[in-house]
Amino acid sequence: MKYDCLIIDDETLLADSTGEYFNLFGVRAAVVYSAEACRAFFREHTADVLLLDINLGGDSGFVLCRELRERTQAPILFLSARSSDDDKLAALNIGGDDYIQKPCSLSVLLAKVKAVLKRYGQNEKPVYADGWLTLDFAAKQLTVNENIVKLTPLEFRLLAYLVKNGNRAVSKQELFENVWADRFTGDGTLNVHIRKLREAIEHDPGHPQYIRTVWGDGYRFEGAGL
Repeated sequence: MKYDCLIIDDETLLADSTGEYFNLFGVRAAVVYSAEACRAFFREHTADVLLLDINLGGDSGFVLCRELRERTQAPILFLSARSSDDDKLAALNIGGDDYIQKPCSLSVLLAKVKAVLKRYGQNEKPVYADGWLTLDFAAKQLTVNENIVKLTPLEFRLLAYLVKNGNRAVSKQELFENVWADRFTGDGTLNVHIRKLREAIEHDPGHPQYIRTVWGDGYRFEGAGL
């Protein structure tokens, strides 16, 4: 699976809260707590940007960075409570792209990661296409089986948000806040829009393959290549 960001930090509570915060605001994040877990992650997944703590228990983030540079060119942002210029210089010399001083607020960290993703063009793909479904984000156009399907602006925003956050469960509350910009939109309204989207894009709306219900949580878009 492809993630926007991999967080590598042995401070488990901080790492988990960072990952949850990123996912809440549309950056698909995975979390590991050691160098070995990072190696295991890359045997099955990829990530567009890495947040790497210099201190990883008995391991060094510097050593891991050198190793990672042999398998990925993804930007690596070092996290550290250290403030010495030597550490900053070492981080950049071995392949790091930035050095972020701890403590750092989650909102600032998120902004930095989003800026890197935007700079490298890795989290904003202009089009989603899988042979049956094509979604042009810039033109705000949906094509299903080579036929243009008209959506209302709200329906398009909802579908685009699900697609851009594909293959992860998106909670109803997250959709209310990011699509409707309203914390108080009801389940009934969301259910109606989901039903309309399924009727527009699914082979069989009664047995959806794209927009799956995650019981007790929300919805997940399952698309090819995500």
